[in-house]
Amino acid sequence: MIYDVIIVGSGPAGLSAAIYAVRAQLSVLVLEKEYMSGGQMLNTYEVDNYPGLPGIGGFELGVKFREHAEKLGVKFINIEVRHIGEEEEGRVKVLYTNREEFRARALVLAMGARHSSLGVPGEKELAGMGVSYCATCDGAFFKGRTVAVVGGGDAAVEDALFLARGCEKVYLVHRRDELRAARLLQENLKKCGNVEFIWDSEVTAIRGEEQVECAVIRNKKSGTERVLDLDGVFIAVGMKPNTEIITNILQLDKNGYICASEDGITEKPGIFAAGDIRTKHLRQIVTAVSDGANVISSVETYLEGML
Repeated sequence: MIYDVIIVGSGPAGLSAAIYAVRAQLSVLVLEKEYMSGGQMLNTYEVDNYPGLPGIGGFELGVKFREHAEKLGVKFINIEVRHIGEEEEGRVKVLYTNREEFRARALVLAMGARHSSLGVPGEKELAGMGVSYCATCDGAFFKGRTVAVVGGGDAAVEDALFLARGCEKVYLVHRRDELRAARLLQENLKKCGNVEFIWDSEVTAIRGEEQVECAVIRNKKSGTERVLDLDGVFIAVGMKPNTEIITNILQLDKNGYICASEDGITEKPGIFAAGDIRTKHLRQIVTAVSDGANVISSVETYLEGML
């Protein structure tokens, strides 16, 4: 069987695309390597900025998205795509897995991205319980509290600026003695009276019972350690797009994201990108859902041109 469109990945972008595809009366298949759909939503304890559903758990929201798609008749297969090829002079896309092959006239890549982690004790255990990778997602829960931001790039400084507006105290922990962020961002952050810089340092452990209580900070030059009493730790040391299967197929930017704008169109006819995997400024659930809708509009236009 040759589907109209195959969607790889079932986070918010992939699920939104699936919903819009089936409503457009396209034959659609979703391939997902993980046991559950939802992507990064599944690791978010509480989502407070998705319109109409304040305070909903990320896991619950992921389930609702999947149920919506299934109710409309979207077909899902749990399988990992290993390689992508083409047939009929590019008019048919072939997805190779360890079990079988799948074919479609159009392909939507929605594999998302993953946050780089510190890999320290307590980080994984306290994720969603004070450990966060998204200040704009979770910062509102820490109003009037004390938090630390780990990192030194634009994302870390932007997170610290955002948190400084509502938190009593913000520590910025950076492993070097100067930031990598844009100069203007640095200047704005240094003007904040409730931000303290901790230079040449790294987090070696995050501690707490059911919630973050403190973090152990080690100075890389002196080797001395200190313990910061904290309510939250925001980790901003980068993200890694899940583009391993297409590195030799599509153009990627310097950070490894697929070069595609809001319409999801890539330089390869018939291959589209949606969600966190593509170049974009803001990576949120709501922007991923928007990508899913936009990309199917582009797919429809492409398929009409094939007739």
